[in-house]
Amino acid sequence: MSLKEDLYETTVGLEIHVELATDSKMFCGCAVSFAGEPNSRTCPICLGFPGTLPVPNEKAVEYTMRIGLALNCHIAEHSLFHRKNYFYPDMPKNYQISQYDSPLCERGHVDISGDFGSTRVGITRVHLEEDTGKSVHMGGTGRIADSEYSLEDFNRAGTPLVEIVSEPDIHSADEARVFVAELRALLESLGVSDVRMEEGSLRVDANISVRRRGETEHGAKVEVKNMNSIRSVGRALEYEERRQRDALDRGESLVQETRHFDEKTGTTSSLRTKEFAFDYRYFPEPDLVPLAPSREWVQQLKDSLPELPAARRERFASEYGLGSADIEVLTASTKTADWFEAAAAAYGGDPKKVVNWIIADLYGLLNEAGLELHETRFTPAQLAGLISMIDAGKISGKQAKLVLTGMFESGDDPEKVAADKGLEQVSDAGAIEAAVDEVIAENADAADKVRGGQMNTIGFLVGQVMKKTRGQANPGMVNELLRQKLSS
Repeated sequence: MSLKEDLYETTVGLEIHVELATDSKMFCGCAVSFAGEPNSRTCPICLGFPGTLPVPNEKAVEYTMRIGLALNCHIAEHSLFHRKNYFYPDMPKNYQISQYDSPLCERGHVDISGDFGSTRVGITRVHLEEDTGKSVHMGGTGRIADSEYSLEDFNRAGTPLVEIVSEPDIHSADEARVFVAELRALLESLGVSDVRMEEGSLRVDANISVRRRGETEHGAKVEVKNMNSIRSVGRALEYEERRQRDALDRGESLVQETRHFDEKTGTTSSLRTKEFAFDYRYFPEPDLVPLAPSREWVQQLKDSLPELPAARRERFASEYGLGSADIEVLTASTKTADWFEAAAAAYGGDPKKVVNWIIADLYGLLNEAGLELHETRFTPAQLAGLISMIDAGKISGKQAKLVLTGMFESGDDPEKVAADKGLEQVSDAGAIEAAVDEVIAENADAADKVRGGQMNTIGFLVGQVMKKTRGQANPGMVNELLRQKLSS
């Protein structure tokens, strides 16, 4: 930490919005789906027609409680929906049904760790609401400031949305990035959302303030929006932290505002003055009864929680003997961890061999193709079969890399790919011995050097045998036969 950084303290609180993977919207029967023809998934309820009444989605309530339980929250025995009043055009009824002072889940925590050490981040609340529509700004850069006009797509309006609010326990951009990554992995493991940040089903808003070290009052809170990846969260907060510190160095005052993060430039710009809670004129939603989940229902949900990312990481270390770097890659998503475990189970041998083939070789092909591990065309059992072929001496490690590429392209079994490419390794002692004898006869000088003790020359002879057998001879057998024949 530099001397300048020592002068300041950064505080970050996060608000994460999660679109739930329910079949229908929060208060009506319209389907939930990404994209599609604008305004094709709407009805009088989600369009706010007079005389329509909302009906809560039970599955959305269940998913919200699952999230709260996984975040170590208390589930409220009595919870209310409120009307959050505002006048942006993305909600046709001019209010959003949300929760205010009686959230469904509250007082939880998440433990994170990294180069910064270990941190427990408190969870203030997890509440349920409906999503807004999408404003499409036409002309200019696509932002409202320089657009010619705006269009509204209400397909998203009414989608079940969970807001997770953290305590201001985060003190660096790196901590914020790790927290979002941990939360994303946890939500994916619960199966409550597809957590695709690029599609908006997981959206992060960050509140960041900087104060001089030793001060008791927090600095002006700045909200940063438009961070569409975990990497963007880190970049946006690093920039905003520097901007605020530089402003304080110059003696400038900071104001409470909302700022927009530009992915291309890596900078933030002022969007609007930050609203306060009283600006929304919250009041209890008169068309909905309170939520009062039974203790039996809550316990049933708690008992049915899957293995969460932190527990899985611990198990990967104890059960498979893996290091932290490998574990971090394999547990980045539930589907990746599941794929690895299926391959390890099918192989039955040293799981580190499976890890090495996934991380060192398969990931290169996946990155080039822009695919995730679970999207590869071959199965975990087929990768296990490839490794078993190496163990059995049917192909060499070098040949296996060619087979892997063929499997990745075709999805075929490793045996078929090896046969199609003519890569079956020859382990027949008679056939290899004949090739060895020919090479010794054709390279008498090199053979004499080996006989004279210059064992480094044996590599040349091994290469000649492999060339003669078109790379199909078992290199271990070739080396052993050459040593036997030239030992005198």
